Amino acid sequence: MSAQPEHPADVGVRPLPHTIDAVAAALAGAKRMAFYAEVGQAEEGEPINAVLRKWWMEAMFDSVPGREQRLADAASGHRLVPLTELPGAPGE
Repeated sequence: MSAQPEHPADVGVRPLPHTIDAVAAALAGAKRMAFYAEVGQAEEGEPINAVLRKWWMEAMFDSVPGREQRLADAASGHRLVPLTELPGAPGE
């Protein structure tokens, strides 16, 4: 039996720890300041966890080059990939 993931991880994207310091370090400028403002006002427990998850995802999206172009493509309907072509899609 193997403990390998079903789909190999993209080796070009480095994992980002789910910590306040790691997320803050991965964000730049205004995003970092907005993160600190939200995390500083969040209460213990689920509220702070939700803020951390939100900004962790933002930092991960920013870590892959070309984010602005991908967003522009999605908004304009260009270079879209059908869901059936994604790894793990039904019928694959």
